[in-house]
Amino acid sequence: MKRNIVIATLTAAALATGGTVAAYAAGDDETTATQRQTNTSAQAAADRDDADDDDRDDDATEDRTAVRGADVTAAEAIAAALKHTPGTAVSADLDDDGADAWKVSVVKGDGTAYDVRIAPDSGKVLGAQRDTDDDHDGDDRAELAAVKGAKTDAREAALAAAHKGTVTEVGIDDDNGTVAWSAETVKGDSHGEWNVSLDSGKVTQDRDDDGDDA
Repeated sequence: MKRNIVIATLTAAALATGGTVAAYAAGDDETTATQRQTNTSAQAAADRDDADDDDRDDDATEDRTAVRGADVTAAEAIAAALKHTPGTAVSADLDDDGADAWKVSVVKGDGTAYDVRIAPDSGKVLGAQRDTDDDHDGDDRAELAAVKGAKTDAREAALAAAHKGTVTEVGIDDDNGTVAWSAETVKGDSHGEWNVSLDSGKVTQDRDDDGDDA
């Protein structure tokens, strides 16, 4: 009888210990799963940051490639485009997709827009084409209205931003709630993004840009 009682006691103790071990094992599994999920989330965030950095590096590389051999500045390209096609310049972009030219967007008073291509080495007008894309008509008119009466035009904005580096692009920006000229520059290995006030011509760094230009 005593032997049976001892066996029963040992069995109960073993079950109790096993249950505790199982509980600890389950807790360990949950902890491991939580840690794994946390590590995965952290890695995903790091990957996104790396992707953003890669995009900025790509932009900087493309801009540096574009300015090679470009003797004509953004301001000079805008002036040449307006002389050929009178109107209001709303953007200028040093195109490096094979066209190798400044592309200046000029909007006339009636809202019609033209893309004027300027040779980056000579400043010669390579051609002007009317923008017939209906999707852009509203944007063109909105940009024209935005700069109407502005004290700083696209050429002056390009000149102001040129103090920060070689301007590769200038256009209208309202991402931060305030309409301003937006300019991108290259200086050495640095890529900068700047806002130029329509009224004062003051240049400030874009709040979304974390480049190292100053």
